Amino acid sequence: MKAKYSRYLLEFKRPSGTSRGVLYEKETFILEISENDKKGIGECAIFRGLSFDDRPDYEEKLQWLCDHIEKDSEFLKEELKEFPSIWFGYEQAILNLKHGDNLYFPSEFTEGKASIVINGLIWMGDIHYMEEQIQDKLNNGFHCIKLKIGVDWKSEYEVLQKLRQKFSKEKLELRVDANGGFSKEEAKVVLQQLADLDIHSIEQPIKAGNWDDMAELCAETPTPIALDEELIGIINYDEKKKLLEAIKPQYIILKPALVGGFSGSDEWISLAEQQNMAWWITSALESNIGLNAIAQYTFTKKNPMPQGLGTGALFVNNFESDLELRNELLWFKI
Repeated sequence: MKAKYSRYLLEFKRPSGTSRGVLYEKETFILEISENDKKGIGECAIFRGLSFDDRPDYEEKLQWLCDHIEKDSEFLKEELKEFPSIWFGYEQAILNLKHGDNLYFPSEFTEGKASIVINGLIWMGDIHYMEEQIQDKLNNGFHCIKLKIGVDWKSEYEVLQKLRQKFSKEKLELRVDANGGFSKEEAKVVLQQLADLDIHSIEQPIKAGNWDDMAELCAETPTPIALDEELIGIINYDEKKKLLEAIKPQYIILKPALVGGFSGSDEWISLAEQQNMAWWITSALESNIGLNAIAQYTFTKKNPMPQGLGTGALFVNNFESDLELRNELLWFKI
């Protein structure tokens, strides 16, 4: 068995705004594992500024994996526990090596017989740009929309008010993602404003790492809270359990590239379900390689909620896609 990797820079069609700033490009690494005449492809989808493994020795560790690719997977997993995006790429490549073609998790989804419901993602920008995106999603039949908030709350709140005046919660599910953009006191006000508009949930209202403050918000909130960035960097099973028991969120959101791949996501899902917490899966600006693998994995989890899977249409130089969006349904091309 042999392995090699290459760096790839994805370029946004339009700079994409989040509360952490505007993104112009997205760095990623493609891992290829070969054995005999077969090869498997995976994406080590590091997210600079957000990934737990955004470290100076990242490529050094990636090369280490290539040099030790024949080692037992449990040994590799232990060695890569602080590099969740590399482990994510390894899991993909091994699964692809096993199943061939563009397959990672063969199912009715990859046979083109079933699809995944996704939410429409609205990027931050001026009010006209956000409204333009929303109208586009509504025209395309989306029943669940997620908006990035936390930069200009006054304008963002106006957009939400307008939407709710036009569409009841039965017709349009609205989710918001603050990316830690509010203080605890601001969040308390925002949570009530969101409740008045029947907002489904808010992701990460305050910055990650403030367990006591987040626990207080989750205990009192009139709007369900979903943990996102809070999960990043929590790699030990007991620590994961401790976090969920301490904060008691209404939801958790899983980004496989950031939480230790599919096995890491499975662990979080198991712990959440033990505590009667709901969850959904979200992509994190992967290329079409990683997105394809995440979509295939997501289908196998049989979660009926709209999932947060991007369509890969954000980049000008993405790889060819195996996925196709028809209205709000994500299909595998066959």
